[in-house]
Amino acid sequence: MLQDYLMNESTILFDMNDIYLVARKYLLLIILGACISISLPAQHFAFTHATLIDVAQGEQQPNMTVVIRDGLIHSVAPDAQIKLDGDIQQISLEGKYLLPGFTDAHIHIFQSGGLYARPDAISLEGIHPYAQEREWVRSQAGDFLQRYLKCGITHVMDVGGPLYQLPLRDSLNRYKDLASLHITGPLISTYQPKAFEIEDSPIRKINSPEEARALVQKQLPFKPDFIKIWYILMPGQDPRANLPIVEATIDESHKNGLKVAVHATQLQTASLAVEAGCDILVHSVDDAELPDRFVKQLVDKQVLYIPTLIVSDKYGEVLGQRNQLGIEDFTLANPEVIGSLFDLKHVPDQELVARYKNAYAEITESNKKRDATRKANLKKLSDAGARIATGTDAGNIGTQHASSFYQELEQMQAAGLSLKEILRYSTQTACMFGAEPAWGEVKAAYSADLVVLEKDPFQSLENWKNPLYVVHQGQLVDPDTLLQDTPEILAQRQLNGYNARDLEAFLEPYSDSIELYNFPDDRWGKGKAQMREIYGGMFERTPELHCELVNRMVLGNTVIDQERVTGFGEGRVIEAIAIYKIVDGKIAQVYFVRKD
Repeated sequence: MLQDYLMNESTILFDMNDIYLVARKYLLLIILGACISISLPAQHFAFTHATLIDVAQGEQQPNMTVVIRDGLIHSVAPDAQIKLDGDIQQISLEGKYLLPGFTDAHIHIFQSGGLYARPDAISLEGIHPYAQEREWVRSQAGDFLQRYLKCGITHVMDVGGPLYQLPLRDSLNRYKDLASLHITGPLISTYQPKAFEIEDSPIRKINSPEEARALVQKQLPFKPDFIKIWYILMPGQDPRANLPIVEATIDESHKNGLKVAVHATQLQTASLAVEAGCDILVHSVDDAELPDRFVKQLVDKQVLYIPTLIVSDKYGEVLGQRNQLGIEDFTLANPEVIGSLFDLKHVPDQELVARYKNAYAEITESNKKRDATRKANLKKLSDAGARIATGTDAGNIGTQHASSFYQELEQMQAAGLSLKEILRYSTQTACMFGAEPAWGEVKAAYSADLVVLEKDPFQSLENWKNPLYVVHQGQLVDPDTLLQDTPEILAQRQLNGYNARDLEAFLEPYSDSIELYNFPDDRWGKGKAQMREIYGGMFERTPELHCELVNRMVLGNTVIDQERVTGFGEGRVIEAIAIYKIVDGKIAQVYFVRKD
């Protein structure tokens, strides 16, 4: 990436268009596409000497053997009680921890998590048409699901999207190196955002109980895993006005053996949905403290409650240009999606951007009260023994597929929940959705969806990260073999770190022996220590620093980026080309050309 060492008049200057046209003759444009998976054969193996985590009881059982056969957990018992066949593969987990795979119980695979994910929140049609966004996201479904699996998340619940996702689910679920996708079709909604008045809309406005039943019936041939209602209460609207639609949807779904999830963030609508027989509340109630009668109702009826604590703030962070990204976002989320979060810096209509920035500054302040209410309600429900499941609402603007799971866990802990409680809510309780075979516990006849951790998960959330192994439907997976870094991904990751002015995220894709050149052969820097000194100072001095990626070309291990850099004051715009050479999975050499 361009840096202040190059801000001198002795830098060799070339015409940007000429260099780029020449480069085009030799480099091919490669667009980051969907992950390509392979269907793997069933395995028969055993983990021995494991410390087994009983998530239901919050206990540890040392020296346990777990036998995996034909995608299922065949047997679980102390080492001394199981006699293994001589030809079975045995994997010793001495000193390691074996637990169920994690579940994210609230995602949307039709949304990227990037700036362009929700045109009803911000419309940038002239810059990035929503039709283009939808097509790209559809191609990335496999990529997103593999990112979940890399984190040890073996199952995800997609709580609403276009009808096309149902057959797509069937295709994706053939692959064991992708997290299992459980899904419903379009949201049966009491409100229709204008931006979603499109073909195969993810949200369908329903005007009568008959229409609600018809939309449930329309989904049945695709075998949805459950049905979703968007119970939106508009200002001044009687919450009972749309109750017949909610009741009809629940009745028709239950008649056909399907559970019903309801989006209802207000106490009035949530109470009515529970009274009508809903099975799942997919968000927190955030407008009032939950009364004891409502808490008891949820406990008695075994309604699943998914708090989704981070999603509201993430909108504010992105649209208010206050991105708060962790290292997991840079390394585990889709890098192209992360890159889009900084695009507001170069949107031509900066008046529009300023309006969003100012509006979300106010919204963020008002959301603090709602955040406190969400956390207090979660704690009250947890203490009462309600069924709770961890869910992120990933895919919404700023809430990333896979990496946001860790931020959701942190906020659940901040609400006062213990690690044992959070672990149970992130594994066992998500089985409420009803898929077979069951998962979420290490028990015989359960699906073999497991995670092996190096450290005790009851001690720290940090210990949940970087699993040693993941088992998905009986297939043993080394997470390090998933999502291999391509040259394009490495170039994008360092660009994301640069735009975030996050020194560690920026340096992560570089080799320790990185060499930096002014094109063609004027070496001005070598090693990460020198990069750290130069870029660390620049990031501190330039709070408005931003690099717009104008174009990119990739061939083999070489990436050429055409860039436009701003933020150095006085309206200064620097046009540049950066040529990245990748060796052994890291950026080993960079050649800079710039025009100031």
